[in-house]
Formats: sequence, structure tokens, C-alpha cells
Amino acid sequence: MVDFEDQPKYGINDLRKLMALLRGPEGCPWDREQTHESIRRNLIEEAYEAAEAIDSGSIDHLVEELGDVLMQVVFHADIAQAAGHFDLDDVADGTCRKLLRRHPHVFGGVSAKDGSESLTFWEDVKRKEKNHETVAESMLSVAGSLPALLRAEKIQKKAAKVGFDWPEYSGAINALHEETRELEEAVKNRSDIEGELGDILFSAVNVARFFEIDPEQALEKTTRKFIARFSKLEKRAQDGGKFLKDMTLEEMEDIYQQVKLEK
Repeated sequence: MVDFEDQPKYGINDLRKLMALLRGPEGCPWDREQTHESIRRNLIEEAYEAAEAIDSGSIDHLVEELGDVLMQVVFHADIAQAAGHFDLDDVADGTCRKLLRRHPHVFGGVSAKDGSESLTFWEDVKRKEKNHETVAESMLSVAGSLPALLRAEKIQKKAAKVGFDWPEYSGAINALHEETRELEEAVKNRSDIEGELGDILFSAVNVARFFEIDPEQALEKTTRKFIARFSKLEKRAQDGGKFLKDMTLEEMEDIYQQVKLEK
């Protein structure tokens, strides 16, 4: 049995010590066996759960989920430290230095009149740090592991910063209509349906950007709405003594349309 001092409140250093114990010789075999690659997905999942906690509005839930994200960071740092690569202090040091460099309007000799200009300073410093000489290079640097809608939005913003953008939202909407027509043609000819569908999604993200709407969040809201409506559809069918598998599409659609009209 490994002893760990019971305290009224633990801090970040306690978390570091606890992780070291868990991955130590007398700790947990599973924790000890993990690598950066084996727990890669865990970090992504915990970040999404933290985002869901933010959406829920629950502070207690957010504290818990942020703790899980922090645990993943400490976990990776301990793996790296055991391999002689870096430790948590190195991670913190790099982050502090990055924050100092990328806020010249706070720690340097320039000033920002608003948040937008602050972001411009950040991006300018970032581009210089990464030696991006072209816009295309900065686009390629956007992580491919990001959700596709979010990645598309980031890349579109980079294009817009150099003027490659519609002057107003109507251009983006017209482009969306055009892509829809091209998809219909592709379906008719059974040619590159995937590509045309991708063009529609990319154009939809462009419309969202004009109205400062998060496309990921918009799609998630619609998905939740569909689940709620489908749940009502299923319940009404069951109240009527029917199961969905025994109903026709027309019967289900009739109930679904009724549900949509309700507030």
C-alpha cells in the first residue's frame, strides 16, 4: 500500500506527486504502461467534456472536467519526465514565454485599441516564430486533428485577413446555393458526390463566419434539437400503441412535422 498524505485541500504540486506515485514501481500497472500515443485520445475526450461542462453552465461540473484535462497534461508530463525529455515545469516555462512574446501590447512597446488588434499582434508574432512566409504555410499549420468544421473556419479566417473574402454575407450565401446545385448534379451523374458535399459544408462554414456563429456549436445545437424532437415522435407513437419499426416513413414524418410546429 502506498501512503499519500490526506490534506484538507490539494494543489498542483500534490497532483504531480500523486501522478508520480501512480506511475512509480509500487503504483498502478495500467498508469505505468501508458505512453503519449496510448492516452492521446483521452486528452481529446477530456477537452470535449470540459467544453460540454461550459455549455451546461454548471461551475461544479466545469471544475471537475478542467481537473480531468489538467490530469492529462500532468500525465503526459510525467511520461516525458520518466523518459528524460521534459517535465511539467518545462511545459509551464514554454507557455509563460509564449504568453510574454505574443502580448507585445501588454509587455512590449506597442498598444492595442481593442481585442481584434490584440489578436492581430498575437498572430503576427506567431507567424514570425513559425517562419511562415506565406498565407498557405499558415493554413497548412492549422492542426489536421481539429474537428473539420473548426479547421475550415480557421483557414477561411486566414484567407479573409488578406482580402480573399466576399465583401458581404450575400456572396457566401450565393456560393452555398451554387454548391448545392453542383451536389444535385453530382448525384444525378453519380460523380464526386463526396467532394461536392464537402464543398457545401465548407460554404456553410463561410456563411456561419459572416454572422460570427460557431459552426460546431450550431451543428451540435441542431443535433440536440433533432434528438429532442425524435424522442417526442417515438413517445407519441408508443402512446398510440405503435413501434417505429412497424410504421411507414410517411406516418413518422407526419408526427415529426407536428412536433416541429410545437414550441
